[in-house]
Amino acid sequence: MKDFAGRPYSIAIAACCSLMLGVAAPAQVGSPPTPPRFSMIDVGTFGGPRAELNGPAVQMTKDGAVLGLADTTIADPDFPNVNPFFGNPNPLVVHAFAWRDGHLRDLGALPGDNSSAVFEVNGYGVGAGMSETGALDPLNGYPAIHAVLFKHGKVVDLGTLPGGTSSMALAINDRGQVAGLANNDIPDPVSILPFATQARAFIWQNGVMHDLGTLGGPDASAATLNERGQIAGDAYTNSEPNPVTGLPTSHPFLWTDGRMRDLGTLGGTQSLTAWLNNSGQVVGRSNIVGDHAAHPFLWDGRQLRDLGTLGGSSGIARHINDAGAVAGDANTEGDKGIHAFMWKRGTMTDLTGAAGSPCTFAEWINNRDQVVGETCGEGSALLWSSGRQYDLNDLVGSTDAHLTEAAFINDRGQITALGVLPNGNQHVFLLTPTNRH
Repeated sequence: MKDFAGRPYSIAIAACCSLMLGVAAPAQVGSPPTPPRFSMIDVGTFGGPRAELNGPAVQMTKDGAVLGLADTTIADPDFPNVNPFFGNPNPLVVHAFAWRDGHLRDLGALPGDNSSAVFEVNGYGVGAGMSETGALDPLNGYPAIHAVLFKHGKVVDLGTLPGGTSSMALAINDRGQVAGLANNDIPDPVSILPFATQARAFIWQNGVMHDLGTLGGPDASAATLNERGQIAGDAYTNSEPNPVTGLPTSHPFLWTDGRMRDLGTLGGTQSLTAWLNNSGQVVGRSNIVGDHAAHPFLWDGRQLRDLGTLGGSSGIARHINDAGAVAGDANTEGDKGIHAFMWKRGTMTDLTGAAGSPCTFAEWINNRDQVVGETCGEGSALLWSSGRQYDLNDLVGSTDAHLTEAAFINDRGQITALGVLPNGNQHVFLLTPTNRH
């Protein structure tokens, strides 16, 4: 699973921390707890070989349906010209799905042999995502994509911003508000998307797509939307490329009550916002002075806080739960490795510890402070729970599949994961706890 901005796992970053924060070792004191156990279900495909998870995204509905996309048996008429937002070139059309209680439901796509993807479904069963339109984007030659709603068995085209050619819907809340990313028709040599025009974050509400504006530069991108209607993302503050990064300065923003608020910087000129919780707290990554380094940040509603690292030079905060606990990954001392961390109440805890794998990533944290992610080289899905690190392959019983990445965990402890079958095909799996933990 790859996010739209790419996975910034290893960035050359100089050590600098503006807060005096403690770094704690894994809490592994006393008798080991009974390991959790899970039942595992292969979600399947639409006849093709592979399935995938979209991210960063809410990959499960409130009633336990798994969201993703899967191969059909339909040959993609555009292959090998595949829109990069659908990942690696695939000779088959892929469709968004929702799996629940043993049934894999095809959410469809816009008319034609078009691929689609879903990023979130709200409490009323309405999904937000994207679909190819069947046309080629005149700006870049890729198959054009439009933001869509999956609603009552239909795929509803939300269109684009005025003059634009492509759009995608990334999040939806129970108010029916949708957040996403689209381009317009204003020329822009520094566009954050593969276009020659400006890219803008949008909110779609009451049937209309509204441009959120920027922080003074030409472009803005949305990361996600919360239940309060707030949107977090990043925006250019100018249009002049910086000598170190080669890009204009960008700052994280929080759009609320119709206004885009600049959340500031940790001293550098680049930011990457990852998530926003329902309290309006924002997390991500921001460069520090000199732009040779980036640290995980937390916007706590008053200030942009540098969360520090695990003794090394780099880090990113990937997710924050509704209680303000943060999960991410950071370099260890001497940049000898990258470890998943949890930051809570001013303390960053190394979830893996010195005796563990040299490289682990955290993807998601639920409201019970359970974290999921994966190793790097070993390619194993991980769970951190009650101060312990577990390889999920050891917790699911006998299976031919190898779980490579755990991407999402809900408050019931259900996990969405990617796994590889003996024939090398990747599938999506749902893991459900079978014992209390």
